Amino acid sequence: MNEKQALNMNSFCYLDGDILILNVLGTPSAKRDHIGKPKGNQLRISVTEKPIRGKATDHMVKYLAKEFDVLVNDIEVVFGRYNINKQLRIKKPKRLPSVIQKEICKLAINS
Repeated sequence: MNEKQALNMNSFCYLDGDILILNVLGTPSAKRDHIGKPKGNQLRISVTEKPIRGKATDHMVKYLAKEFDVLVNDIEVVFGRYNINKQLRIKKPKRLPSVIQKEICKLAINS
């Protein structure tokens, strides 16, 4: 899946085999690290780190590694390292936050 295809996804997430593709609308400098609600075809994710030289994205990856019960190296930032709009590829997530679980179930029913 290329960047153009990813931006045209009808959902904020997509399962490609054992890879979870996640379109993110990031919010740096937040009060807490938090996975929020979807906004269009992106999932809002807030992190406490300031957006300096990609540090907020690095912090987001570390936070999400814990949330998905994967290693940091299992999360790839496909694009958007220095931008609030980003796409992540998460290899073999062992745990899915409820907002993602619900969306994947909805997509499975509609396909």
